[in-house]
Amino acid sequence: MRLFYLGLQDNLSANPIEFIERSTGYWTLLILLVTLSLTPVRLLAGIAWQIQLRRMLGLMMFFYACLHISIYLWLDYSFVWADITKDISKHPRILVGFAAFVLTIPLAITSNNAMMKLLRQRWKQLHQLVYFIAILGIIHFWWLVKKDIREPLLFALILAVLLGIRIYFKILAKQRRVK
Repeated sequence: MRLFYLGLQDNLSANPIEFIERSTGYWTLLILLVTLSLTPVRLLAGIAWQIQLRRMLGLMMFFYACLHISIYLWLDYSFVWADITKDISKHPRILVGFAAFVLTIPLAITSNNAMMKLLRQRWKQLHQLVYFIAILGIIHFWWLVKKDIREPLLFALILAVLLGIRIYFKILAKQRRVK
C-alpha cells in the first residue's frame, strides 16, 4: 500500500524500480524475521495466541518474495535472460537471493492442512528450511549494501538471538528428559 501511495505521489526516488525492488526485499526479510520470532515469544513469555499467525505471515513473506523477484525479472531486466545471466555472474548476491526464493516455494505449497496431514513428520522437517532461507536472505541483503552494513547486521543479530532462544529451549527440554 505504501508503494502505491508513494507512486501516486511521484515519490519513489530517482530510481523507482530499484526503490520498489529494495522495499519488497526489505519487507520480505522483515516479515520472515517477525514470523521466526513467534515461537521464541511463546517460549519466553508463555504467550501462544500469536502462533496462529505464523502460516499467514509465512505466506505474506512468500508474496513479498514473489513481488521482489518479479520486479527484478520484469521491471529491472524485462525478462532478458542474457542480461539476467550476466547480472548473476557479476553479482553472486542474486544467486543467493534466488536460492532463498526457490527454497520458499515448497514451504508455500505445503502451507495448508492437507499437506500437513499428508507429509506428517516430514512437513516439520521441510519447514525447518526457513532457518536456512533466513540466513540466505540476510547474506543476500548484506552483499547488496556493501558498505553500510548496519541494517543487515541488525537483521543477522536478530536472527542469531531468535535461533539462540530456540536452541537454548531445545537443550533445556533435552536436559529435562534426561533427568
